[in-house]
Amino acid sequence: MSTLSIILILLSVLLAASVLLHKGRGGGMSDLFGGGMSTSMGGVSTAERRLDRITLVLTGVWVLTIAALLVLYRLGV
Repeated sequence: MSTLSIILILLSVLLAASVLLHKGRGGGMSDLFGGGMSTSMGGVSTAERRLDRITLVLTGVWVLTIAALLVLYRLGV
């Protein structure tokens, strides 16, 4: 159970970082690395799409980890 707790803490930090890297009203992380030019035609840059996928995967694993911890706590393990 402590291993899952540590994994949850690490996932929480990674998830928070990935959310903060997303583009808001201004530039995002993709603009920092020169990806701002790729959005000139109104599309989303490759870096933003990749960051979206990473964030979704992290969110899924985060939710599954919380569910696993809930099951373990209910079982009293």
